[in-house]
Amino acid sequence: MSLQAGIKVEKTEYKGWQNCYRVTNGEVELVITGDVGPRIMRFGFAGGQNLLKEFEEQLGKSGETEFQIRGGNRVWKAPEDEVATYAPDNVPVEITVTPKGLIARAPVEPSTGLQKEMEISFGPTGSKVAVAHRITNKSLFALQFAPWALTMMAPGGLALTGFPPRGHHPENLEASNPLVMWAYTDFSDKRWTLTRKYLALQQDPNNAEAQKIGHFNEKTWGAYLLNGELFLKQTTADASKTYPDFGCSFETFTNNLFLELETLGPLSNVQPGQTVELIEDWSLFRNVKLDSITDASIDSVILPLLKA
Repeated sequence: MSLQAGIKVEKTEYKGWQNCYRVTNGEVELVITGDVGPRIMRFGFAGGQNLLKEFEEQLGKSGETEFQIRGGNRVWKAPEDEVATYAPDNVPVEITVTPKGLIARAPVEPSTGLQKEMEISFGPTGSKVAVAHRITNKSLFALQFAPWALTMMAPGGLALTGFPPRGHHPENLEASNPLVMWAYTDFSDKRWTLTRKYLALQQDPNNAEAQKIGHFNEKTWGAYLLNGELFLKQTTADASKTYPDFGCSFETFTNNLFLELETLGPLSNVQPGQTVELIEDWSLFRNVKLDSITDASIDSVILPLLKA
């Protein structure tokens, strides 16, 4: 199978793992693991900074009996539970090269009967990459769950997400979207900034207190600004369907080690042999500067990128 012009896939060693794959179109590059996972462990401009978090002490290792956080981007089942969600992904995965990138497919998890995979699709130029997160029910019974895509960002940056279009009273009387808290959510924490249209969360390596929030937006997106480069991931949610965690299509979490941008698909009764999928569109932008965390300033940065 020949690759689309401009796209290159090469097997490579990465941080101690011997069977990783680098996918690039010359402008941006991505590294996905073959020895464990699947995990996307690197995403950035070719030769530039890695926007994704890596736990150095866990790189290059495999075969552990318990779940390893490792870093990078992963696919989970939602809602979260201590057993099924944290099934280990510490064994080799099958890699299939495609014309636009590759598919990384894990073996069936013995403890859950689920099989997870990611498909990476590059454009021949530019910074856009489609990442499809899939979970197949390989058990003998129907299971209810949602696909959940979690991207762990490197420390020190600022996360942004947007609410659905705002309105005015009394013209708009119906509720527009949920804003969901966890028991440890604390809006007095200075890492949070809420404006009329946006929510911002600062990753602070000196603050170990966990924070998390979720919301729903049909045009779901999360962005992360680090050292003048902005990572943006987008997906589409369906308001007619039921989503986990009181109706969240987007969640963000932070502590002192990393920040996560998370998107969720709808809950489904997944029959044996059936697959659910959550596709995110990733992109990167250089020389991004946010003057202040205000609607006007965020509008000037984010709106052109979302339209692009």
